Amino acid sequence: MAIAEFDLINQFFHQAQPFKRNDVVLSIGDDCALTELPKGKSLAITTDTMVENSHFYPNINPQDLGYKAVATNLSDLAAMGAEPAWVSLALTLPKADEKWLQAFSQGMFELLNTHNVALIGGDTTSGAILSVSITAHGFVEKSTALCRHQAKVGDWIYVSGTLGDALAGFYLLSELHQGIRISTNTLENQLIRRNFRPTPQIALGKTLAQHQLSACALDLSDGLVGDLGHILERSGVSAVINLEDLPCSETLVELYGREKAERLALQGAKIMNFALLCPIIKKPCSINILRH
Repeated sequence: MAIAEFDLINQFFHQAQPFKRNDVVLSIGDDCALTELPKGKSLAITTDTMVENSHFYPNINPQDLGYKAVATNLSDLAAMGAEPAWVSLALTLPKADEKWLQAFSQGMFELLNTHNVALIGGDTTSGAILSVSITAHGFVEKSTALCRHQAKVGDWIYVSGTLGDALAGFYLLSELHQGIRISTNTLENQLIRRNFRPTPQIALGKTLAQHQLSACALDLSDGLVGDLGHILERSGVSAVINLEDLPCSETLVELYGREKAERLALQGAKIMNFALLCPIIKKPCSINILRH
C-alpha cells in the first residue's frame, strides 16, 4: 500500500473525531482499546460486513458506503433498544486511494459524530476485493433489551417507516450497473437514496426499551416476511399481516403501483430500516398474508 497503515489510520480515522468520550480509556494507537461499562448497563455488541459486488457495486460513492456501513450496525443496536457508544473498523483495500479514503471516512463520521459514537480501533489491510467490517457496541439498561424471543400472543406488529423503498432503489442500481438503463428520474433517485442512506431509529429503540413499550424488535434487513419470521420462530408464535395495512411510500406506489409496492415491502432485502415487529396469533409458527 502506498500509505503506511498507521499513517492511514491517523490521517483519515483518528484525527476526524471532534470529541472524546469519558468511557473510552484508551483508543486508537495500541494493541487494544480500553473502555468502561456504565453501572447498571448491559453491553450490546453487533458486527456487520459489506463486500464489494455482494453488498454494493464498485462505483458506489465512498461517502455513501461509509455512512451505510455505520448505519447498518447502529440500526442493529437500535433494534435492541441500546444507545450506541463505540465502533471498530476492519477495512480491506485493493489500493490506498487518499481521495477515496477521505470521502469514506467523511461518510462514517457524518453518522458517528451525530450520535456521539467513538471509533476506538480496528485494522486496515490490502486485498483483492474491497471489504468493510464494523463492530459496534452500545449500552442498554439491564433486563430491558428488545430481544426476538420475547414476543407474546396478543402483541401487535408495528414498523417505524415505509417499506420497500430501499429494495426498489437496489434494483434500480442493479439495472444501472448492468447497463439495462442509463439514467434515473427524480422519483427513482429518491428510492436510490433510501438504499444508500438508511436512518437508524436509535431514539425510538431507546424509548421502547426504557419505557417498556415493547419487549421485542429487530431491524428490517431481510424484508418484512423474512425478519418477522425470525421473531415468530424464536418466540414460538405466528402472525397475520393485512396487506392493505402495509406502509408504502407515495413515491413507491406512484412508480410501481400498489400491488408491486406491497411485494417490495414484503420482500424488502437491503431495507435496513429499524422496525418494531411483534406477533399477534398463537402457535404454530407461520405467517398468513391476508387481503380483505
